[in-house]
Amino acid sequence: MARRPRSRSQSELYLRSGPDRAEESEPGSIGPVLELLVVFVLVAIVQWLTALVGVMGGLFVLAPPLAANPWTVVTSVYAHSGLGHLVSNSLALVVFGWPVARATTRGQFHAFFAVTGAIAGVSQIVLTGLLAAIPFVPVAPTPGVLGASGAVFALLGYLVASNRLSAGLASFVDVPRWLSVLVFVGLAVALTLATASPGIALVAHFTGLLVGLLAGRTRILAVDSPSASARTTD
Repeated sequence: MARRPRSRSQSELYLRSGPDRAEESEPGSIGPVLELLVVFVLVAIVQWLTALVGVMGGLFVLAPPLAANPWTVVTSVYAHSGLGHLVSNSLALVVFGWPVARATTRGQFHAFFAVTGAIAGVSQIVLTGLLAAIPFVPVAPTPGVLGASGAVFALLGYLVASNRLSAGLASFVDVPRWLSVLVFVGLAVALTLATASPGIALVAHFTGLLVGLLAGRTRILAVDSPSASARTTD
C-alpha cells in the first residue's frame, strides 16, 4: 500500500521539530575527519600515560588470544606505535577520508571506520596465526597490532570503487560480479604489496582495502541529498 505523500508544510514542520536529527543525517561535513584526528591525539596521550605504569599493551594492543582483552578490537584502531605512525595515518585519513565524509553522515562514517578497522586488525591476528601453523609457509604469527591503517585503507578502497568515474564505467560496461571481485582482489594485492615494509601489517592493509572496495561498489555509505529528499516529499 502506497504511503500518502506529505504536504510541504508537514515536511517543514517535521524538519523544524527535529533539527538535531536533520543535521545528523545531512552529508557534506568534514567534521568526522577532524573528530578522528582529535581522538588520535587524545589516545596517543593516554597511551603515553598508561605506558608509564605498564598497562598500555593491555588497553590498546590487539594480540592473541583475542578473548583476553576483547576491547582492544576497537581501541587498537585508534592507537599508534609512535609519532611517525600517527602522522602518516593522520595525513592519509585527511586525503582519503575527507571525500568520503562529505558524501555520508557523521554516524555512518564513524561506524564504517571503526568496523573496517576492527575487521582488518582481527584478520591480521587470525590469518597470520593460521598460516603460521601450515608447514613450509614462511609466515610468522603476529604478536600484536595497533593503528588505523586498516580503516584508512578501507576509506581508500571505498573512494576508488564509489567515485563517479567507476560508477560511469559500470553504467555502460556490463561486468560480471565474479570479475568485479577478481579485479578488486587484484587491486588490493597490488596496493598492499606497494606498501610492504618491515613491521607493516600487510594482511590488515589488504583486508581493509578489499572491504572498502566491496563497500564502495555497493555504495553502502550513500545517502540521499537534501534537495532530492525535498523533491520526493513535495
